[in-house]
Amino acid sequence: MIEVRKIESKKDIKKFVQFQMDLYKDNTYFVPPIIKDELAIFDPDKNQVFKNADCWLFLAYKENKIVGRVAALINHIEIDEQKKSKMRFGWLDMIDDIEVTKALLNEVQKIGQEKQLEFMEGPVGFSNMDKAGLLIKGFEELSTMITWYNHAYYKEHMEQLGYVKATEWVEFKFKTPNPIPDKINRFADIIAQRYRLKSLRFKTTKEILPYVDQMFNLLNKTYSNLVSFVPIQEYQIELYKNKYLPFINPDFVELVVDESGKLVGFTITMPSFSKALQKANGKLFPFGFIHLLRAKKKNTDAAFYLIGIEPEYQGKGVTAMICRNIIQNFMNYDITTCETNPDLEDNLAVQATWKIYDTTLHKK
Repeated sequence: MIEVRKIESKKDIKKFVQFQMDLYKDNTYFVPPIIKDELAIFDPDKNQVFKNADCWLFLAYKENKIVGRVAALINHIEIDEQKKSKMRFGWLDMIDDIEVTKALLNEVQKIGQEKQLEFMEGPVGFSNMDKAGLLIKGFEELSTMITWYNHAYYKEHMEQLGYVKATEWVEFKFKTPNPIPDKINRFADIIAQRYRLKSLRFKTTKEILPYVDQMFNLLNKTYSNLVSFVPIQEYQIELYKNKYLPFINPDFVELVVDESGKLVGFTITMPSFSKALQKANGKLFPFGFIHLLRAKKKNTDAAFYLIGIEPEYQGKGVTAMICRNIIQNFMNYDITTCETNPDLEDNLAVQATWKIYDTTLHKK
């Protein structure tokens, strides 16, 4: 007998977050989130996405034990402005029992029917800045800070219940070139001269702050034509600043501006925090933050987290300027392996960036 309960109390939301930690506690590829950050996602006082979104959280019980969770989500910008009649679902985790999965998703479906929506899609978050996607390849690859990890049976459950693929994300990894290939150096110089562009470098995170709003605006432009895109709202930016800026090393941020100082391209990379987050096991204190600081200063792995290019400059080689500086940074920090962020399979503009490297497609 499976019972699904709608939850609202802080005590139950903690159980909601903890269930994933318990389900994957012995998995060597799962990267735990910071529990405090996960709780903040579902707190309307801390996450301003609730200004334009609704959320219902559910826990599934079997023999009085938690066996699954799911979040049912509605983004009103998507529905009211973009005219997409979509019910979202995310934070989906469950034991290997298809009846649990069915019971959880039935609750999402009920809300979608009550709201007279046409279809449901997931796993996704509130917006494109949240984790998204169901892992279907790369189960024996270490996860990252910005992606969900799941067992192979999730896909089997979804297919048995009649769900079909809406779209696909792909991830690549590659070895850091050393030295920088001559063709990248030459091409970067040509592009900088042709379009009168220059790269900006930073010594402190504080120096980056004046450009953060421009970076998010550029993200909106870069991804506006892609499936499932919902524009990032100005009041959401503060949450992402607080969530990710502490992890950023200014040496790993690359900006390109035109002769007027307008931002035309950027990327944010980070040393990999995956192993550090595993050691922290969801907690910054008393010792979790030490593991993160060590990973920030000394690491052999890195990851691309965000990349944005002004549409009129896409396909014109701006990424060569960005990649040259990134490669140099990786060499300076003894970074030998890098992983891309998830890219939609039809996002050819961003995927063209990785053609500079000798890549391996290791996750889908």
